[in-house]
Amino acid sequence: MTDASELYQSLILDHNRAPRNFRAMEQPDRSAEGYNPLCGDQLKVWLKLDGDRIADVSFQGSGCAISKASASLMTTAVKGKTLAEAGKMFDSFHRMVTGAGGPADDLPSKLAVFAGVREFPARVKCASLAWHALSSAMHAPDTASPGATSS
Repeated sequence: MTDASELYQSLILDHNRAPRNFRAMEQPDRSAEGYNPLCGDQLKVWLKLDGDRIADVSFQGSGCAISKASASLMTTAVKGKTLAEAGKMFDSFHRMVTGAGGPADDLPSKLAVFAGVREFPARVKCASLAWHALSSAMHAPDTASPGATSS
C-alpha cells in the first residue's frame, strides 16, 4: 500500500469511528433522507440556514465506513457555504467519484480520499449517498415555513 492510500484509509477510518456533526438537529430549516437499498446504508441530513448560507449541518444514520466518512467530511466541507457553493461542491464530488471528468478544484483536498471509489462502482453509491441527501435537503421546502413538510 502506498503512503497516500494509507493516509486516505486512515482518514476514512477516523471519520467513520468519530464522525463530525453526527447528531440530530433540533428545529432544522430543511432535511432529507438517503437510503441505499443495495447495501442498507441509510442516513438523514439536517440543515440550518442563515439566508442562503448553511449555518449548521448534521447527519445521523448507519452504514459502511465509506458512507459514514463521506457524510462526516461533507458536513465539515459545506458548513458556512452558500447553497450555490454547496451545489457546486456536490457536482464536483459527483464527477470525481463517478469518473465523469471535469475539475474538482473547488473541493477541499480531504475529499480526494474518495476519488478511488470510481474504481469500485458498487462503492460510488456509498460515497455519494450523503451528498445526494444534502442536495435533496437544499432543494426541500423550509420546515419552518407554515404548511411545509419535512422529508
